[in-house]
Amino acid sequence: MNQPSPAIVANAAVKRLPRAALWLTCLAYVLAGFLGRSPWKTADANAFGAMQEMVLGLSDWLQTPAGGYDGLLPLWLGAGAIKFLPFIAADHAARLPFMLLLGLALAGTWYAVYHLAQSPQAQPVAFAFGGEAQPRDYARALADAGLLALLACLGLAQISHEATSAVAQLGFTGLLLYALAAAPQAPRARSNVLAGLALAGLALSGAPAMALLFGLGASLIDGSGRKDGAANWPHRGWAWTLLALTALSALLALALDLWKWHIDAQQWGQAAREKSLSGMLRLFVWFMWPAWPLALWTLWQWRRQLSSRHVALPLWFIAVVMASTLLTTASDRGLLLALPALAALAAFALPTLKRSVSALIDWFTLLFFSVCGITIWVIWIALQTGVPRQPAANVARLAPGFEHSFSLPALCIALLASLAWAWLVRWRTGRHRSALWKSLVLPAGGATLCWLLLMSLWLPLLDHARSYQPMVRQVLQKVSPQHCIETLGLSVAQRGALRHHGGLDLREARLQAQCPALLVDRLSRARMAQDIDASAWTLVGAARRPTEKADDLLIYRRNAEPAAGGKVSE
Repeated sequence: MNQPSPAIVANAAVKRLPRAALWLTCLAYVLAGFLGRSPWKTADANAFGAMQEMVLGLSDWLQTPAGGYDGLLPLWLGAGAIKFLPFIAADHAARLPFMLLLGLALAGTWYAVYHLAQSPQAQPVAFAFGGEAQPRDYARALADAGLLALLACLGLAQISHEATSAVAQLGFTGLLLYALAAAPQAPRARSNVLAGLALAGLALSGAPAMALLFGLGASLIDGSGRKDGAANWPHRGWAWTLLALTALSALLALALDLWKWHIDAQQWGQAAREKSLSGMLRLFVWFMWPAWPLALWTLWQWRRQLSSRHVALPLWFIAVVMASTLLTTASDRGLLLALPALAALAAFALPTLKRSVSALIDWFTLLFFSVCGITIWVIWIALQTGVPRQPAANVARLAPGFEHSFSLPALCIALLASLAWAWLVRWRTGRHRSALWKSLVLPAGGATLCWLLLMSLWLPLLDHARSYQPMVRQVLQKVSPQHCIETLGLSVAQRGALRHHGGLDLREARLQAQCPALLVDRLSRARMAQDIDASAWTLVGAARRPTEKADDLLIYRRNAEPAAGGKVSE
């Protein structure tokens, strides 16, 4: 017996969000953070270094590099872009596929909510004399709200703008959620292809176990006998097909030796030691804000429909990701995969939200993001003028050596973003109160505003603090880029930065090498006596990232004159 829907939605409440505004918001969010910056420590720089070594032939394309990097597909995408787009700076070329993957996550979330909202049990109550929202208009309004909820999540900003496996996993998670949600309405072949691509993408991106759990849970939900979809939908046949696709993705990961994820007693103990309950709770609260309160409201209001697809599918995705985050060493990067499903659940809270709750969300969001935006502006003004003095002094203390410069394009972007925020606040406080998605306009707009301000006004400061450029400049003061440089114990991120920012020819340190300079990671200094002739070198200096005291490179110069073979051939 079908339970009554808690959603009561009039036709006037499904007013369409202007497409131009939605597209511009998504475009601004995606571009900011991918363009104009250097690779940042740690995961972003590690990934770029690994891609660079693939292109140079220094590592195997079929072997996952050391250093904790997961998955081959993200490396293939970044390395392929570097190789086939030589006219673009290598770090920017490597990010292009990940811009598309972030866009895929946003689009997948929109279409997933759109199709879930069209399922029979997700429909609003029919009015006695008509006037209720039509299914397609209702679905479109909720899809707009789901996309806004995803953009509003605080944890999405930084990690989703890196060229790492986490972004690839996010994109394929959004695609899989869409493929599963659309299965009752979409052509069977299209659903099979999209689900297969998503599962294989997750497996090749370092998340084969997540793909397996997502696929198994979805097949159980759809094969349980409930026809919560299109009329005469062959749900059992789809469930078996999904099981087969899930098995194929697991076999693909096994064939490429990508099955690295394990849960055993030792790992449980390690995760328990490294994580505290209060720390994980704080991570959940801020990372998934403001979607998680709305998702909890959805579960309460739709508690009689928990087995329906529009609740069960997103809930299963969230449960798998949160269990993985709690029981393994995964942290915020693992939690990123819950955001598309969390946004989908949050969207279904809006048809049941009271006006007082909606007003509370608006006022809190207005105050929070306005204060954040003003703070960013004040610190930027302090860096430019020295007034007020305290913010400038704090920056000088936290990021020693930083010299601020004025950028007119960055200022224009920040001004446009601030004016757009002011207009949005004025619009929201006006009489436009009927649309379902109204409560998420300010959260999504505020998150986009702050991200744009950070990636325009603060970008030079963030680059100085988080990239390897300052370290490379210190190295170039001591060594000549015209000669080869031997290295000992350097990470893939450090090697990639030295090649990219310094144009250095790096070679592994060994007894037969005749390069005039040697770079040693401070933690590897004890290995010098074992791997090379330490008496042949003299310490001439050190290079350090200004915000990381433990990230030092020791610079040595060979005592004797280098042989001719040490010169870089032109």
